[in-house]
Amino acid sequence: MLVGRCREGGCSSLSSQEFFEGVRALSLGLSALGLRRGDRVAIASDSRPEWVMTDLAVLSAGGVTVPIYPTLSASQARFILKESACRVAVVSNAVQVAKLNEVVRDLPDLEAIVAMDGEAVTPRVRGLSLADVSAWGQAQLGSDAGAAARYEEAARAVAPSDLATIVYTSGTTGDPKGVMLSHSNIVSNVLATQGWIGLEASDVALSFLPLSHVFERVVFFRFLFDNVTVYFAEALTTVARDLGQVKPTVMTGVPRVFEKVHGAILDAVSAMHGPRRRLADWALAAGLEGARFELARRPMPTALRLKRTVADRLVLSKMRARMGGRLRFVVSGSAPLSTKVGEFFFAIGLPVLEAYGLTETSPGISGNPLDGPRLGTVGKPLPGVEVAIAPDGEILVRGPNVMQGYYQRPEATAEALADGWLRTGDIGVLSEDGYLTITDRKKDLIVTSGGKKIAPQPLENQLKCDPLVAEAVLVGEQRKFPAALLVPDFPRLAAWAERVGLPASLPREELVERPEVQRLYQDILDRLNESLAQFERVKRFAVLPSEFTMERGELTPTMKVRRQVVEQRWKTLIDRLYEWPAQP
Repeated sequence: MLVGRCREGGCSSLSSQEFFEGVRALSLGLSALGLRRGDRVAIASDSRPEWVMTDLAVLSAGGVTVPIYPTLSASQARFILKESACRVAVVSNAVQVAKLNEVVRDLPDLEAIVAMDGEAVTPRVRGLSLADVSAWGQAQLGSDAGAAARYEEAARAVAPSDLATIVYTSGTTGDPKGVMLSHSNIVSNVLATQGWIGLEASDVALSFLPLSHVFERVVFFRFLFDNVTVYFAEALTTVARDLGQVKPTVMTGVPRVFEKVHGAILDAVSAMHGPRRRLADWALAAGLEGARFELARRPMPTALRLKRTVADRLVLSKMRARMGGRLRFVVSGSAPLSTKVGEFFFAIGLPVLEAYGLTETSPGISGNPLDGPRLGTVGKPLPGVEVAIAPDGEILVRGPNVMQGYYQRPEATAEALADGWLRTGDIGVLSEDGYLTITDRKKDLIVTSGGKKIAPQPLENQLKCDPLVAEAVLVGEQRKFPAALLVPDFPRLAAWAERVGLPASLPREELVERPEVQRLYQDILDRLNESLAQFERVKRFAVLPSEFTMERGELTPTMKVRRQVVEQRWKTLIDRLYEWPAQP
């Protein structure tokens, strides 16, 4: 096993022995800094080896890790640090130090800021480098014969029921809540995933999702448990480069990543001409036909099998090479994956296994098995996890992975945990053979003024299947009909505009209001409306002139849309959609 990180010139790595020694030195160093059992330590950093080393160092000392997304604002970080009473904050760089310096006067419990890169310069609390803390631990190991034994004793003294981490939810429907997960919660989920997907010590993983999210964090623990080599991407913007360097065999991602890969490959095909274009189209058609047999678990006709083999050799393998060329499968989580995108990846020979979980469930609840995936579902419950459907359609979960509760929120805990079951807030159905399908979030259901209930997510996902739509948000609560806010895929829209002769220099605000663009997106909505009941049909829409961003709070760090923020920001525009007759 190796743990490493990608850079411009290649990937560096630590052996399993070096990794363990680094964790031990950090743990002893944090204890020398004053960390005691139960103390909270925040980590605000991009995903890198130092993140997981710090995490394991805190946990093995009996401390509690509080992850903070590095993209959060100073005020958002202050909320988490203050509520959880963190004594130490370990951050990636000077940018994060400066952010904490803005709010440190409001954090009476914070005693030290430790920087992974360089020294933390902070006027109000102790500032250190992670190298300093590690050096303290190394010094103990070099001069004190009992230091190694003390580390082991501290680690062995941690009980399964002890609090391991407080993970704050992304706050899609309100203020973030601190989810309390014990060591046994997390370990139970690591072990449960073994009954879902098998990993080998020869596997290599590329990790690029934020470790602040419990999904990728527990994925790393599973990699560690199975001795899988893990490399962290340098940044989200370098994933394409890092895929080529690492050539992973397994990987996790979120739907937006797979949508971008899908779009990039189709764009490349669209740019081809003549025989090359015809060959690519033929190969994709063969791959898709074969994938449908495989997904239906039906024997593939011999002629199709041969055709698909030729298509793979000539075209499909080159498409997989965009993702390193060695992936056995990828796991998609955090948000719904469109069936169209999932089919595409199966068509090119790369299974995408959609999974489902919540921060409150450590996080895994269910996953599609590699030997029986079913697109449009989130698979079967993990071993040891029970799933039931309440009379109102809400998904209920029970098992050793369910949280201890919300930190300092007894009322919210009592509301979420009833009779031993966690109320997920998701609406779904469970098939007779155990496959779970999520239809929407309970709080997201739109109830029109006529009393009709509309589940927006399936409709939004259908809209996002069009390459010209990057994001879609349906609105219409207590209105006469649903309307849509559409965020274009601006590079594709610009290419389309150039083809139809629109001025290349048009600002986005003017481009989206052009009659040609309005007709383009009206056609997309018309195609959707053809398959919908009358009360579901989207009667009005607006094409927005900018993407949703985390900086403006419209997206969570896991790329989920915060509906309340979006509706608040675009309230004037939404109100105009419901004026009758429509006003310019």
